[in-house]
Amino acid sequence: MNAAMLRTPLVAAVAVASFTMSGLASAQQSDLEQRLADLEARVAAAEQRAQQAEARAASVEQSTAASGDESLEARLARVEEKADSDEGFAFGAYARSGLLIGDDHKSIPGGPGVTPAGPLGGNVGRLGNEPDTYAEAKLNYRQRYDNGAVADYRMMFADGVTTSNDWTADESNLNVRNVYVEFSELPSFTGAFEDASIWAGKRFDRDNFDIHWMDTDFVFLGGTGAGIYDVQLADSWKANFSLYGRSYSDFPTEESEITDDTDNLTLTANNFFGNWQWMVSGLSAADNDERDIENGSTAADSGAHTMVAYHGDSFFGLSEGNFKAAVMHGQGLGAEVKVVGGNGSLTEDATATRVGLYGTTYLAPKWRIAPAILAEVSEDRLAEGDKYSWATFNTRLANELTANFEMQYEATYQYMDLDQGASGNAAEGSYTKFTVAPTFKPQVGGFWKRPEIRVFASYSDWDEELNDYSADDAFGSEGFTGSQWSFGVQSEIWF
Repeated sequence: MNAAMLRTPLVAAVAVASFTMSGLASAQQSDLEQRLADLEARVAAAEQRAQQAEARAASVEQSTAASGDESLEARLARVEEKADSDEGFAFGAYARSGLLIGDDHKSIPGGPGVTPAGPLGGNVGRLGNEPDTYAEAKLNYRQRYDNGAVADYRMMFADGVTTSNDWTADESNLNVRNVYVEFSELPSFTGAFEDASIWAGKRFDRDNFDIHWMDTDFVFLGGTGAGIYDVQLADSWKANFSLYGRSYSDFPTEESEITDDTDNLTLTANNFFGNWQWMVSGLSAADNDERDIENGSTAADSGAHTMVAYHGDSFFGLSEGNFKAAVMHGQGLGAEVKVVGGNGSLTEDATATRVGLYGTTYLAPKWRIAPAILAEVSEDRLAEGDKYSWATFNTRLANELTANFEMQYEATYQYMDLDQGASGNAAEGSYTKFTVAPTFKPQVGGFWKRPEIRVFASYSDWDEELNDYSADDAFGSEGFTGSQWSFGVQSEIWF
């Protein structure tokens, strides 16, 4: 083998090695360039965040200079705390679904409004007494701007059916319950409006509150309109102001059988003094007095409503827990004291007064209790001289047996004395229900933890006279006459 023959493979080997080294160097160069590009992008993003923080700081400084009430550092800390943590899309939900079966293996009427007093707002205990599937889907999007302002876009869909079928399109009550926009932390708002927010659209009011165990609001304010929240009128006085519209549609007038409609407008001032709340509303529905209510009375075209409430941070001062108590009164259109402005058939002389309270506490480390009372008296409601009275007493009791299992119990009693009014027969009597519900949940502890799955047995009884009040309500149904056993299973969630 001569030297020329040796040099040929050697040259080839050197060429391959050189090419390989060149490729490695090129790959390393490319990797370095990518890392450098990533670093430059992170630096640019950091600079952008710094600029945004400076803009927020400048905005806060201007607002502080105008108000003089809070230091720049405190305001900046408050803004920056929220700046990157509460933006974007959020989903919330409430849902319940279950079976309610009688002792004859057939579905039976139910619901917190099952009694003749139910259409008047007289709810009873809901445990083991709900035959429906109801769901709410809450879609929220929050956006924070460079100047610190926040915009919330909110929408809620809801649907409810009583059938047990898997496909319920024919019975669906799908509805958009909320669709509105709210602006808060606006840097140009100063003085009493510094922490105020404004909104417009369709919604139910932020400060409605309820008795969960009876599935009823103390008071419900809602519709389509606009408002401003959290106006600081004094050191211990905040107020919300709103205007809601609700429609009264398809009613005959005194002059003809042709249906007409009108709008009710409710102007509300909701005042908060520490734990106290004072709500006052004025209502007006032009031309509603032309409604033919078929009994010689005149329908109201205006009204007034007020509520005084206390939101306690203990169990009536006796133990740890909480309680709420409220007194409501209304006249004219305001005599629908629960759903303010929700009833266009009230007479111009209608009056109503309602009281409600509930509390929650632990009786022992594993036993908790939630008593509630709700009662109302109304006069001249649907006809001159009528009178409707009812009162509900309800208690939910729970015993936490393991980390995932508890026994729930509920007893409810309602007394009612109801005049005939525009329809039905006068009736007086009482209703009672007792429920036992073994309950499973991921973690026990307090009345507000969900989700949970319950199986239950309920016994209900009522005075026979109540079956004759109306042929159109549950107590007028054939075979639903009192001394009823019911059984079922239900799930409930919220988040």
